[in-house]
Amino acid sequence: MTIGVLALQGDFREHIAALAKLGENAVEIRTVEQLEQVAALIIPGGESTTISLLAKSTGLDLAIAERIKSGMAIYGSCAGMILLANEILDGRDDQISFNAIDITVRRNGFGRQVDSFEAKLKSTLFADLMGVFIRAPKIEKIGTNVEVLAWVEVQGERTPVMVRSGSALATCFHPELNDDGVVHKYFVDMVHNQQS
Repeated sequence: MTIGVLALQGDFREHIAALAKLGENAVEIRTVEQLEQVAALIIPGGESTTISLLAKSTGLDLAIAERIKSGMAIYGSCAGMILLANEILDGRDDQISFNAIDITVRRNGFGRQVDSFEAKLKSTLFADLMGVFIRAPKIEKIGTNVEVLAWVEVQGERTPVMVRSGSALATCFHPELNDDGVVHKYFVDMVHNQQS
């Protein structure tokens, strides 16, 4: 089984390294033909509008959307979460949305680059989950069939930061910057369960 990491822009190398630590075969995805060869896909953090424009220019926008509709497991971190959301606030009019998870997200909802932070997260799955938030999107609304797997408390406000809907997983934070690998392991298990 091979997991693809969208390698148009952003921190795709860190996701590949995280999967390699788990013993998983991971490859960079830049073309529709490469996408056809993988069982699942990760959309990394980066700049969501840039990733969106590059995906359109390569035809990957339509190919990814089709694979999601057919049930491919997909995980988006930070900018990847924005692209998986049903609704994007403060995005460009021509920005793509794969509508994979029924959430509304606000780009840079946790603040600009200077507002980046790390926080211990509360989770239904993980005992000691840390989140690295860099110009992170904020989930402002959750629709139906969305499970909250982790949240952060900032100034007394409880905000979801890791969600799942069927075969789609998303995080506001960057687990690829941690050494524990637990979020990637969770996604790998999702993919294996889907393949079995």
